[in-house]
Amino acid sequence: MDRKIVRSRSWRQPALWGSAVLVLVVWIYLQQSAGTTFTLDGQRIRLAEVSTGVFEDYIPLRASVEPKKTLYLDAVEGGRVEEVFVEEGAFVTAGQQLLRLSNTGLQLDVIAREAEVSEQLNNLRNTQLAIEQNRLKLKGDLIEINYQILKLSRLVERFDRLSQNEFLSRNEYENAQDELAYWKQKKQVTEESQAQDEKIRVVQIAQLQTSAKQLNENLILARANLDNLTVRASRAGHLTALYAETGESKSRGERLGQIDDVDRFKAVAMVSEFYINRVRAGQVAQIEIDGREYALRVSKVYPEVLNSQFEIDLDFEGAAPEKIRRGQTLQLRLVLGDLDEQAVLVANGPFYNDTGGAWVYVLNRNGDSAEKRTTELGRRNPRYIEVLGGLLPGDKIIVSSYDSFIDIDRLLIEQ
Repeated sequence: MDRKIVRSRSWRQPALWGSAVLVLVVWIYLQQSAGTTFTLDGQRIRLAEVSTGVFEDYIPLRASVEPKKTLYLDAVEGGRVEEVFVEEGAFVTAGQQLLRLSNTGLQLDVIAREAEVSEQLNNLRNTQLAIEQNRLKLKGDLIEINYQILKLSRLVERFDRLSQNEFLSRNEYENAQDELAYWKQKKQVTEESQAQDEKIRVVQIAQLQTSAKQLNENLILARANLDNLTVRASRAGHLTALYAETGESKSRGERLGQIDDVDRFKAVAMVSEFYINRVRAGQVAQIEIDGREYALRVSKVYPEVLNSQFEIDLDFEGAAPEKIRRGQTLQLRLVLGDLDEQAVLVANGPFYNDTGGAWVYVLNRNGDSAEKRTTELGRRNPRYIEVLGGLLPGDKIIVSSYDSFIDIDRLLIEQ
């Protein structure tokens, strides 16, 4: 009886394992290829060619017109608003009354100060009068002493002649001599007292005059505080704000309004913090109004950054345009460098925000694919970006947004 021979299948197992490994490798390759390759519609991207040309190093700014000088009106003394003489928006002249406040406490205080100063001034005058009277008394005493000395000197001289002939008693003669010596000593003491009093009088008079001057200045200051209740314009200009209504109470130091200079203006602009190290005082900005170009110069750069922006002030070079007004918006070009500098350029686009200029997608010669290339980009303006490395004139790159394929290494472009 014939027996069926079963063949061993052990020889097929290596072939099956090899086929499985090959399939796995192909699958992994396809998966990796799918992760690094992306197909794009060529009509939905924007391309630009790298070229050479003049790089204009400027940034566009949106600025607002403000007065170059603004005078703020604050309440020197608080009080109740009694009367408002002008309306907000009016043009005022220097010294013109704007409003009047009342302050009963301040008025009573000034009256009390006036009475006190008047009393002290009267006391000073009385003291000064007493000093002067004492000076005159000493002067009168000295005159009397000189008179007595003169009279006694004549008497003693006459007694000298009579005593030689023994027509005068010895007692009368000695009495006259003693009295003459007394008046001479009194004259010496009176002259010393007069000299001492004169020194003291000079010092006292100087002190009294200084005190009187200080008291008068205090009185003037007190009256000036009362006069400050009437708020006046310290300069001519446009009263752009007035925060006061009749019957309203204002405290000391409270803002009452502001007066703007109508003859001189400046421009105030906000600049992206990206340019904070490149903007400095003295740089020039340009503007065109009614077909005429005007130049401005950066006068101040504020270092504080708010909402990713910092503020700068610009002054007009020469006369400002006649038709500009406070709050008007201006479109400026702030020049950061030379305007005629040759450089390798590429068109500015959204791609820069996606990569920061670190790399770009560069098209091949056929234009049917694009690959990542590391680049070094420098300055930029609204139209162009300066190329420092990684690209050559004639290269074409994608300048539209990379947002939807930023992680892809190679792009396939369908025409």
